Amino acid sequence: KLLFIDNIFRFTQAGSEVSALLGRIPSAVGYQPTLATDMGAMQERITTTKKGSITSVQAIYVPADDLTDPAPATTFAHLDATTVLSRAIAELGIYPAVDPLDSTSRIMDPNIVGSEHYDVARGVQKILQDYKSLQDIIAILGTDELSEEDKLTMSRARKIQRFLSQPFQVAEVFTGHMGKLVPLKETIKGFQQILAGEYDHLPEQAFYMVGPIEEAVAKADKLAEEHSW
Repeated sequence: KLLFIDNIFRFTQAGSEVSALLGRIPSAVGYQPTLATDMGAMQERITTTKKGSITSVQAIYVPADDLTDPAPATTFAHLDATTVLSRAIAELGIYPAVDPLDSTSRIMDPNIVGSEHYDVARGVQKILQDYKSLQDIIAILGTDELSEEDKLTMSRARKIQRFLSQPFQVAEVFTGHMGKLVPLKETIKGFQQILAGEYDHLPEQAFYMVGPIEEAVAKADKLAEEHSW
């Protein structure tokens, strides 16, 4: 069975209001002292038995975009995977605005997904984290002060950021891009080649809103033709 919850934060909020009415002393950030047990009792009911199983998809409101807030943090402990949407990524015009550094999955294990998938995923996260750590230097001093190695990291990370954008069929009206379905194997291959530097010569715009990596190459050729006129 499928269970959709929109929004699990409302459950926490309701518990907090009831707790206040009962006169209980609040815990951190004003939440009820029984937050962990309340959430645990509810989440543990979504379980697999001999008679069947339940797959749950839950939307979580994150107060002030703080993932360490007790309400979302308590919920995350019960989930097998989390997909975190970021305002900062949305501001870059990259959709879906998923943050690959904050998003998690318990099956991201080489014994489950395979060593190639695991290594590429961790490689993508590492280069994005390295780029994130350079943001302050770039903001204050500009890119000219970066070493050649850091410039290469920045270039590949920005291409990866744009390659993470995906033209959805349901969003064709808004994006103006035809929706694409890309097999997992093709996606892994694309990121692997970007990490290996095989597309260092292509402009980062070529990786935005494309399907497989071959489309990025074709888009780069088209951009080159347009600039040559």
